[in-house]
Amino acid sequence: MHELPIVDRITRIESSETLDPLIDKADSLFQSVLKPRWLRDLLHGVPFGHPLHPVAVQIPIGVWTSAALLDLAPGASRASRALVGIGVISAAPAVAAGWADWLQLHPQQKRVGIVHAAANATALGLYALSYIQRSRGRVGSGKLLAFAGLGVLSAAGFLGGHLAYRQAAGANHAEDVPHLFPEGWHPLGPLADLPEGQLHRVDVAGQPLLTLRHGDAVDVLSNTCSHLSAPLDEGTLIGAGTDDACVECPWHRSTFALRTGTVVHGPATSPLPRFVSRVVDGVVQVMLPGAG
Repeated sequence: MHELPIVDRITRIESSETLDPLIDKADSLFQSVLKPRWLRDLLHGVPFGHPLHPVAVQIPIGVWTSAALLDLAPGASRASRALVGIGVISAAPAVAAGWADWLQLHPQQKRVGIVHAAANATALGLYALSYIQRSRGRVGSGKLLAFAGLGVLSAAGFLGGHLAYRQAAGANHAEDVPHLFPEGWHPLGPLADLPEGQLHRVDVAGQPLLTLRHGDAVDVLSNTCSHLSAPLDEGTLIGAGTDDACVECPWHRSTFALRTGTVVHGPATSPLPRFVSRVVDGVVQVMLPGAG
């Protein structure tokens, strides 16, 4: 079975530089609107361990789909209008979370993302007009506007699926490390070769690892940022010499605790695989729990 032609058209959007001026304007606007880092962390979904946007969209999509079913049944116009209104209101956090994630994407992802956002904005506008028309007693036109909104929303969802799964925006880019790294202990290298108090990359069993030596102890994490695969050894060491030392991603400033691999700041929401280390006869050995 072959891909639908629409898939090829969406793929072309990824390289459509004509969208870049609009992207630059949207980027400038939402960088200012979503400036507080605590707000961005919340909208990214850092407290929840996965992106917030896919969860937040379930409410408006669910109530609008339910409203469409009620519009097909007699005597349910009041309930349908209420659902349309709930969807319009509940779309706000989904929109905010979507833009927060969009700000921290690659250019190809941003191009698809801004078309996805435009389609969602159109659908939201249609549903808002539907609610207004229903409130004025014009139920027929209100239903037509809602069905049009559902059609545009479905197209936007198709774009969102392409962005999330084909382009892997929001996916955990370090999830495969435990499946690729062999089980058991493996030599990382002589302790003396690791620079003291500096981020350093070492490849072990074909996997890039990030190390930070402090005395005879070594913190070891996957070197691949879980957000979009940036090499963390090229990032910034924060809080050197403390128990709260962190590494900040060089691409989108995701921040991870070096001792545990946990996310301190987004846009990443998934922790980094943390390796257990030990020193045997001057050689650092590492083991990844659950590997293999």
